[in-house]
Amino acid sequence: MNPNSKTDEASRGSEEASSNNNTTPTIPKGHTSICPAASPNSSRDIMKRAAARGLIEKYFYQLLDGCGNPTCDNEYCASSGEARNLTPNEAAAEAIKLFYKDARLCDIQPPKVARTEANSHGPSEGSTCTCNGNATDESSDDEKKIESMSASTSGNKESKEKDKPDTSQNISLQSDHKSLSHDNGALLTEERMYELCQECIDNKRPEPLIRALGEVFIDPIILSKCFRSKTNVEQSVDTRQKDKESKAMCSRDPDKDVDSVSGPGLDIASCQRAFKCLAKVPSDYYSSALVTALTTLGKNVAMQLRFIRFYGMTLEDLLNCIIIAFEIPDLGCSDYLEVALPALCDAVDNLPIEGQAKLARIWAQHCKETLRTVLDNLQQLITLRVMSTSYSVGYLVQDDESVTMATKLMKVIYYANMLAGVMEPNTLREEPVVIPNHDPLGDALDHLYPPLKNSKQSQPEDPLAIELDINVLDARKPLIPFEDFYNEPLSDTIEMDIDLANCKTDVIRKFSFLRYPFILTPATKSLGLYYENRIRMYSERRVSLLHAVVGAAPAAPYLRLRVRRSHLIDDALVELEMIAMESASDLKKQLVVEFEGEQGVDEGGVSKEFFQLIVEEIFNPDYGMFTQQPDSHTVWFNPTSFETEAQFTLIGIVLGLAIYNNIILPVNFPMVVYRKLMGKKGSFEDLADWNMTLYNGLKDLLQYEGDDVEEAYCQTFRICYQDVFGNNIFHELKPDGDSIFVTKENKEEFVNMYADFLLNSSVDSQFRAFRRGFVMVTGESQLAALFRPEEVETLVCGSKNFDFNELEKSTDYDGGYTSSSETIKDFWSIVHSLSLEDKRKLLQFTTGSDRVPVGGLSHLKLVIARNGPDSDRLPTAHTCFNVLLLPEYENKEKLQDRLLKAISYSKGFGML
Repeated sequence: MNPNSKTDEASRGSEEASSNNNTTPTIPKGHTSICPAASPNSSRDIMKRAAARGLIEKYFYQLLDGCGNPTCDNEYCASSGEARNLTPNEAAAEAIKLFYKDARLCDIQPPKVARTEANSHGPSEGSTCTCNGNATDESSDDEKKIESMSASTSGNKESKEKDKPDTSQNISLQSDHKSLSHDNGALLTEERMYELCQECIDNKRPEPLIRALGEVFIDPIILSKCFRSKTNVEQSVDTRQKDKESKAMCSRDPDKDVDSVSGPGLDIASCQRAFKCLAKVPSDYYSSALVTALTTLGKNVAMQLRFIRFYGMTLEDLLNCIIIAFEIPDLGCSDYLEVALPALCDAVDNLPIEGQAKLARIWAQHCKETLRTVLDNLQQLITLRVMSTSYSVGYLVQDDESVTMATKLMKVIYYANMLAGVMEPNTLREEPVVIPNHDPLGDALDHLYPPLKNSKQSQPEDPLAIELDINVLDARKPLIPFEDFYNEPLSDTIEMDIDLANCKTDVIRKFSFLRYPFILTPATKSLGLYYENRIRMYSERRVSLLHAVVGAAPAAPYLRLRVRRSHLIDDALVELEMIAMESASDLKKQLVVEFEGEQGVDEGGVSKEFFQLIVEEIFNPDYGMFTQQPDSHTVWFNPTSFETEAQFTLIGIVLGLAIYNNIILPVNFPMVVYRKLMGKKGSFEDLADWNMTLYNGLKDLLQYEGDDVEEAYCQTFRICYQDVFGNNIFHELKPDGDSIFVTKENKEEFVNMYADFLLNSSVDSQFRAFRRGFVMVTGESQLAALFRPEEVETLVCGSKNFDFNELEKSTDYDGGYTSSSETIKDFWSIVHSLSLEDKRKLLQFTTGSDRVPVGGLSHLKLVIARNGPDSDRLPTAHTCFNVLLLPEYENKEKLQDRLLKAISYSKGFGML
């Protein structure tokens, strides 16, 4: 039998192994190849044939070249020394037999691709080898064998002998255009996708499109070379022409010319246009086959990344595969979300940090529309898994790889989203605050009792953020709002105590969503912070008891404050100052407040009123430490205050204690304060919510395009502002600023210096002391790692949504009341008719705070209990436990009268 007949026999055997119902006839050389007609439901059969062909190719190369492992013991591998030397024709026939036998395949194999006209471009530049005189014939036989095994066409053979170079416009158009869509294994280009899609729409025959997509997407090596940029293709044309004459002198490796070609640059715009054309084709035609191909692609890319040193693909090639895969339009089927997308997420997870960083930069620069699509798909995947899976103690949501892999990919999207938006320089940073530790005994106890030390460790910085040199504080305006990254079903499902334990452990690297805080709602993150703070409180309590045991100090498990209502500020600040000077770590103990002369026991409610009262006095402009902005009604540091820095430090301690003890404060800082607390200095854009009138005036100056800025504004680098008493104070932004006029050239410098003075320089000493006190309490917590400045504001001030319908739905009843009781119906009817001010008073009366907790009133667990039959007594409340004691009044009018009196005169505590 001559070699050609053997080749035909191997080809027929390969097709039989791939499918019993579909065979590819042998096409004589020089004829146009036509895909076999497929049944309407043959897409999966096509993919099965492609997968079978891939296995046979692996056997083929394993028999010829081996796996490269010198200790291989596989009898069907050339590297083991047990397999006999075979010619390519013999290896092809033997490969088919091994496929039927399901023989062993080595785990590590060099990637090989069937040589077709689309991907056989000759050796790479710089490849050298020496062969004997029969190398040309052997290489030719190898090529013919691989082509027949791949069921590829021979219609393009004639173009192979021509000298016409390839370009990005005609890579796969070397022969008859009619056979282009049937050129199996050919690289995808924008033009080829147009023709495939048009043929599918016109002829209602999806098989050529399915085959083309399947054979490309199933193999990362072929896919990485698709949609090449025109510049790179043109640069490689001359190289391929020069190498064409030396093609027969290359390695005996029949696929050397494919594997040695370096990955070209990816033309993302061309890829996007091609897939927009694909989106016009009904997805039912190709979705099933493409899902199968993408699933295989994800697994192959993940395997390539795990063993990248054993394969010929570069990191750029693998990134190209991932980028192309995520540009595919919405397939509109659940299989993509449940099967293909998790496989692609796994592939991205296996990228090294530098690879993920490069992917984020590419997406941010070239694929801004793709970011939204990928984010929506990931959110759907996570929500689908969470809603359809019954999690238990033995199988938590943290153990669901589909959810965790999607979350990891979402982190790359999160950073790309910031890079694609408006970013500020990362040089505007507040100086770090260092709190010295003067407790040698505590250090010794930390050494002897590691759990105490571990509870004080803050979350390490994300390595991907370090690689990208990015911080959420620098993201002035992201491409996609940060709120769109929240996943509420997931946030409601997470067992936060377990997730916090996973986050804190270093022995076993368990998955924790707290390391991916962008996906969690502020309410869920605040619960995690609450657990962490409670653990730290218990740790400080144990340390105090250990100190007492060794005789170092008397037992003081709580941070106790005893104050008088008439001297609230003086008593509180003096006691806090003494504690901060003696041992700052005592500030991390659980706070217990006692009002002198009152019987109330602090289980949380007394502390709430303490903070409410102290904030009202401290932030009163008459006190002189803060001023109020007339436009925004926000409070700001008084740059001419006569108070010492120690006083501002104590105010920072009060704010930190409120967060630490999970208490909401009625403060109204501008957003720039929270940004500065997180470590970011104020800039021009922060003036918008600090002083809108000034911001608009400076913005008009920046947008003024005339050349007569000096005459139009008559503004120098000398500015004027007023102190708390209304006196004008002048300040020169630069030396001799009164003689330097603002011009078109220096107006941006003037605006930046003006904003920097108002927000940073003028209150530097006051804010530095304030932040130091804040860090004394919160420095060891994950506050900065978990929360953005906007979320910190919600954490401090609570939500601004007073939805009492949500409160009614979440309220529990006790003592005989139910939601259908007549008194309860009358109560809610009265509450819904109250003004916003009276609703605040009701919250103050029942919970000790007039603020809405993080997440809204649905997160406030109010209990209304029956307090006896009808009487003249007023309603009372246990603010520590959010319990309202309500007598069963005889009618609605009496209930309304007693309730309004109770909430209007609710100062003070007593024992019931």
